[in-house]
Amino acid sequence: MTNDIRWIKTHCARMDHGGCSIFVGVKNNKIVKIKGDPDGFLNKGYICQKGMASPERLVHPKRLKHPIKRIGKRGEGEWEKISWAEAIHTISEKLNAVKEKYGARGVAFCQGMPKGMEHFLLIRLANIFGSPNLVGYQDVCHAPREITGIHTCGFYPVANFHHKSRLVMLWGSNITSTNEEGEICSLLLEQAKGGTDLIVVDPRKTDLAKKAKYWLQLRPGTDNALALGFLNVIIKEGLYDKDFVENWTYGFDALADHVKDYTPEMVSAITWVSPELIRKSARAYAACCPAAIQWGNAIEHNINTFDTARALVCLMAVCGNLDAPGGNVQANDPKILGLGKFVRADLIPSKRKEMIHAYHHTIPRMMIVPPAFFIKAVLESFPYPVKGAYMQCVNPLIGYADSRKTYDALMKLDFFAVSDLFMTPTACLADIVLPAASHFEFNDIGHYGIGHGYILARPKVVDPPEECRPDMEILNELGKTLTPAKYWHKNYEDFLEDVLAPGGLSYARFVERGFLKGEDLFYKYRTSGFKTPTGKVELSLSTAEKFNLPPLPQFNGLPEKDDPDFPLVLTSSKNPYYLHSSYRWVDSLRKLSPHPQVDIHPETAEKYGICAGDEVVIETRAGQIIQVARLSGDLNPGVVNASYGWWFPETGAGSQYEWKRSNFNMLTSSDKLGREFGTPNLRALCCRIRLNTNIV
Repeated sequence: MTNDIRWIKTHCARMDHGGCSIFVGVKNNKIVKIKGDPDGFLNKGYICQKGMASPERLVHPKRLKHPIKRIGKRGEGEWEKISWAEAIHTISEKLNAVKEKYGARGVAFCQGMPKGMEHFLLIRLANIFGSPNLVGYQDVCHAPREITGIHTCGFYPVANFHHKSRLVMLWGSNITSTNEEGEICSLLLEQAKGGTDLIVVDPRKTDLAKKAKYWLQLRPGTDNALALGFLNVIIKEGLYDKDFVENWTYGFDALADHVKDYTPEMVSAITWVSPELIRKSARAYAACCPAAIQWGNAIEHNINTFDTARALVCLMAVCGNLDAPGGNVQANDPKILGLGKFVRADLIPSKRKEMIHAYHHTIPRMMIVPPAFFIKAVLESFPYPVKGAYMQCVNPLIGYADSRKTYDALMKLDFFAVSDLFMTPTACLADIVLPAASHFEFNDIGHYGIGHGYILARPKVVDPPEECRPDMEILNELGKTLTPAKYWHKNYEDFLEDVLAPGGLSYARFVERGFLKGEDLFYKYRTSGFKTPTGKVELSLSTAEKFNLPPLPQFNGLPEKDDPDFPLVLTSSKNPYYLHSSYRWVDSLRKLSPHPQVDIHPETAEKYGICAGDEVVIETRAGQIIQVARLSGDLNPGVVNASYGWWFPETGAGSQYEWKRSNFNMLTSSDKLGREFGTPNLRALCCRIRLNTNIV
């Protein structure tokens, strides 16, 4: 009977970036129902398929339920059960052995997409241990936008959907399919119903592109050229915000002179977008104030990401949409503990100089090691040897670019341990694998440190299996054995209290409130300026020479030069039913998306003798994979869109779950990287396709 169900309000997590307020129905320590909260701060009742399927993780028969250690050769899939005490002791002993021989920097701490407080406890552990090397995906997700924003205008410009925008331009963002970094689609759709115009910049005709006033189907990898074309139109036609430009920008004349050459006609030849559509879209954005640019992490997937992000911040600025309600704003945190204090940054003052990527001269303020440089350190000992690693919430063998090199690096490590919910291709190669508790099984805080100006309560809903532990608890216990115990709590949940203490709020009271949001403060620059060396938005960077950066956003060519032997342009897209490489083992989601599919235009498919449902070989200079053809007229005939994140849990650990067969990163390379962030080319790759004739 429904009367026996206990309803608990929390926020979704792990299955996505999280943020949807939900009600979870619990009976006999099991989740029996989930429904969206109509009053949710971000979602207003919306919940996606991943959120609905999330309870399946907790009861999956193949879920990891006790610590295990490798007893065979690495990758053979032979394991034995061990106790938690042995697991913690072994990890501490092995990582300390690396530290004694190579120094603390010889150990890397690796995190996937931040999913909660565990990310910041991992940074705390690394800092106290003495390692400057926290490895993450930020080079291709978040950091280029955030750090470029900080250098250009002093903050990370976030689309403000809680205030009315006259127009929203979605640039490489498909938030009705994959809600990113707390930007849930509900608020935007509500605005669109109320008359807000949409412009969509995307190689694919997404659902929002079908609703948009203008859809710009650009060639993948040409975003920086298109943004410079927008600036050309807006400046040449005098459509910019003259008062803001005169009083609050630095280097406008240099930018205006620089973009003169980027006419719509010139840009059209690069981007495949018609000159007239470029003009109409640029005029519309300039005419609608406030307007927001919702930029997705697709713009961060090639070596030119710095120039793209720079050009887009310049676009926000010249049209007066920075820190304006309904524009792109500087979100203000509520009264919570600052990140620096939480992660004990004070204990590792030399970190900026000692991080692996500092030796590659990446952009200042980049505090997370790009995976390509971590892999290089393991394989080549440059800039110094890295011999051990601890990994959580991450599956590098699928998620890192250049999977072959990633495999070689994992095989070369002296020791590494993994915490996860389920065996993955990466976990198959580890020395110790720990069974993590899942979302709903522990108290957590969402969106701490993400830069959106709010945090979300994620209270525990059910108990985890007996030997499954939250990553926060695992890190707290590792901290006590790897580092001085004085930096750690007796109960890991006290870290939640630490975060909330500055606001005088207990975790229990926080749960009652549901979320905590910073005060809305707009146009702050009018009294205090912008937090840049000039106090203004730096359209031309005053620090360019100091940091060896281009002063103005550039277009220096395609991420990869056209190659007649590989005549098609390859891009990829995230699957709405999965999160990166996660949850291929959730049955209900797998039924909705059972195969890795490659989207091909019907004309292109006919040219290569391919029909819908055929197995197709996709090949680049780096490698080849097999995916299943899906015909789509929503692509340019010259573009192929492949699936990302695929492996096959049903095939067994002995084969590392066939990680090579359909893994998109078998097609990518880490040989060519963007200097500012160490970003590889993940899209805009030259490829060719053919029918797979080797089907057994």
